[in-house]
Amino acid sequence: MFDFDQYLGFLAFLTILTIGFWLMIFLLTFVVPYWIFGASLEHFKEKREEKKAKREGLTLD
Repeated sequence: MFDFDQYLGFLAFLTILTIGFWLMIFLLTFVVPYWIFGASLEHFKEKREEKKAKREGLTLD
């Protein structure tokens, strides 16, 4: 059915496919949510500091 070279190629294909599958699962479940959460947290901190600076600027005048 398969020659030895074809068998090795098929195993290499399955290995690459499996690695890609688990990498995609890892990225979608850990990396992307961590990135989104960190970016939104940083955005909220910047907005809060901006409001605080604006408020302090109004009280100092």
